[in-house]
Order: sequence, then C-alpha cells, then structure tokens
Amino acid sequence: MTQAIASPAVHDLIGIGFGPSNLALAIALQEREKAQGKLDVLFLDKQADYRWHGNTLVSQSELQISFLKDLVTLRNPTSPYSFVNYLKVHGRLVDFINLGTFYPCRMEFNDYLRWVAGQFAEQSRYGEEVLAIEPILQQQQVEALRVISRDAHGEQLVRTTRSVVVSAGGTPRIPEAFKALKDDGRVFHHSQYLARMAQQPCVENKPMRVAIIGGGQSAAEAFIDLNDSFPSVQVDMILRGSALKPADDSPFVNEVFSPEFTDLVFQQASSERERLVNEYHNTNYSVVDLDLIERIYGIFYRQKVSGIARHAFRTLTTVEKAGAGPLGIELLVRHNATGETVINHYDAVVLATGYERQMHRQLLAPLEAYMGDFEVTRDYRVVTDERCKAGIYMQGFSQASHGLSDTLLSILPIRADEIAASLHEHDRSRGQGRPVRDVLLATAS
Repeated sequence: MTQAIASPAVHDLIGIGFGPSNLALAIALQEREKAQGKLDVLFLDKQADYRWHGNTLVSQSELQISFLKDLVTLRNPTSPYSFVNYLKVHGRLVDFINLGTFYPCRMEFNDYLRWVAGQFAEQSRYGEEVLAIEPILQQQQVEALRVISRDAHGEQLVRTTRSVVVSAGGTPRIPEAFKALKDDGRVFHHSQYLARMAQQPCVENKPMRVAIIGGGQSAAEAFIDLNDSFPSVQVDMILRGSALKPADDSPFVNEVFSPEFTDLVFQQASSERERLVNEYHNTNYSVVDLDLIERIYGIFYRQKVSGIARHAFRTLTTVEKAGAGPLGIELLVRHNATGETVINHYDAVVLATGYERQMHRQLLAPLEAYMGDFEVTRDYRVVTDERCKAGIYMQGFSQASHGLSDTLLSILPIRADEIAASLHEHDRSRGQGRPVRDVLLATAS
C-alpha cells in the first residue's frame, strides 16, 4: 500500500474522530485564539459526512439529557454555538419553547451538531479512517506523531502532528454467540438499525419475526419503532434481567454528571473510583427512560385486552447459541430461572448490546513503549515517560478515572476547555520556534 503525505505542515493537533467531544474541543480552541493564539488543528472522521448515531435516529428517539448540556452552554452561555442560538437561526426558538421540554429529539440534536460542524469545515476531513498513530523520533525522543489514515478510495495518507486527541467513540459489542453471524445481513447491531431495517421485507409490509437482544434504552427504542413503523413485524424482546429498569435521573443523583463530581472521582484511590462508578451504574447502563417503559408496558397490556399476542416479552432469558438455518436465524435460548431451553427462529435479530471502548488501545499501540496502561492526568492527557514530548489526549476512554460522565454529553464544554488549556500550555512548553520542524518533515517523508 502506497502512502501519500497529506500535508507538508506539522499540525499542533490532530483529532481522531469529529463527534460531539472533538467538536466541543474545536469550539474551545477557537474561543481561546484571541487571547492565546491560533493552533494548527485538524480533525479526521471516518464517516462520509457529519452524523451523530445516524442509523439510530428513529422518530421516537429523544435526548436523555437537557439541551442546556450542549457543546458550549455550561462554559459559555453566550456562545453562538449554543443549541438555543441554533433554534433562533433556524426560526424554531418559540416553537421549541412551546413544546415545554428540556429534551429535544435526537434527530434535531443531530441537526444541531451538523450545523456546528459545518462551521468548522476547513478544520475537518471526512471519509478518513485513522489506522495508527506512530512515534517520530529525534535523538531517542518522541518529538511528534505520525497519523496514518485511509480515505474512501483506499489510499493511505500520512500527517505529522505535535499532539493528538483520540475521540473515536465506542465500537459495537457483539455477544460471542453472534460473532459467527457478523456478515449475515439478518443479524445487526443497533448502531446500524435504520440502514439494515430499510433492507428488510417488512418495508413492503411482508410479515417478519424479529428478536431484539438487550434490555436498555436502545432495545426499548427499537421495540417502539418496530411496533409503530412496521405493522407486519412481530417482536420478541429478549433480556437477561427480570424487567426493564428505569434510569435514575433524579436531581441529587444527576449531580454525578457535574464537573465538580469529576474532580471528586479523580481525587479518589482507584478502589473508591470503581465503587463510585458502580454505585451510579443505573443512571446510564442497561436502563430505560421511565416514559418509554410505560409506553412498552401499555403496548403489552393492550395485547392482553385484545387477546392478540403480537409481541412477546422474554425476561430472564439468555441466548446460548445462534446460527443460520433454513427457517431463518436460529436461537437456542435458556430461561435462567427454570433452566428450560427452546429453539426459536427469526427473520432478523437486532443486537441492542451496547458498546466497547477499546479503540484507543489499537490506535496507540505503536506508542506502548512510552506509556503504561493508559493512565491519564486530570486534563485527560495520557501519562508517558520522559522520552515522549508529544501530547496524547483521550476523550471518552477515561470513565475509570473521571467517572460516568466521561462517555456522555454531560460535561463536554468543560472537558474541552480543560484539554484546550493543556494544549496551549503544551505548545508554550515546547517553544514557539519549533526547532525540530525540518527534522520532523524530513522524517515524515
């Protein structure tokens, strides 16, 4: 595979991914330009254009946190990049107020993010998947980083940067039983929901039997969409738990998503950090908004009234084995309480099984000799040994040290500003003359 130098510049920062986290960082860096100077920044994203969970934006899907926790408001309520300003620009401010809600639909929030991202077009490149981040050495020290990406045409591109911030998001978690079916179009993760459902026979109102695996928000939203949008579909909800559990979003508990709580978590020993994360696990994982639970319960209650059992709710159930057979996708399931097993057949299976966050380890593997087990400082910079002069930052991979809010929208503006401040400090500590620039360019080529 040939590699092309994408740019002769040595960037101050390359961001991996251009989702909400790095978009908030782009804003924070722009707001610091007048006082601290402009950094040469570029963001790379593997998607063809800007979208936030684009294949999950069903019509009934609503944001689970207040619109005030947008990209900027917690830090700078007067910013032109606020959700309120987005509404004003698009002529919907009064209409949104009339809705009487703090929770816009995700489709609208996605449009808000696209609107903001469109104002950073010069700093972003889409359709590029980052493959690796490698050290550039001078006198046995990592003076800069080589970022290797692959564009939509399969060409590899190489760029040089003094710092990176890895914000690649999560990757779909596929249960072991389904890994052999990953190339079967009838089995797909919820992250691909809309695109895959558009290819199913139910689009033409043909009967289908669909299984949803999981008991969290994604599973609930998929169930509602299948019920409302596809009258010919019969759904089995399959979950290991005994019930759909409501998310705890009560006011005192919600304080765990405040910037102050991030400080508290980080100051604790690792055992106490783990306890705090586990204590509030039911605010975000394997839980469902209460109003959605009530809607689903209502659907099943009306089935009892009508006597027509369209859908099934299979609790305390584990999928032991999955395979493709002549009757469709064959699932061997076990009831956890009785031990009874049964084989059911489905025309499609939706895996609402969450995400893993390991991409940073893959991307940064060439740098493992210079850092430990991805320990980060309070400003989200990866701890390296004295040989590494380049800055390595992470967003969305520090839940163990910074708390549950690290993978959510809750503190984006604050975290972005902390990283922006650290980047400017890092730039000053390296000096403005960039004495190694020519060496870096020569090494990169």
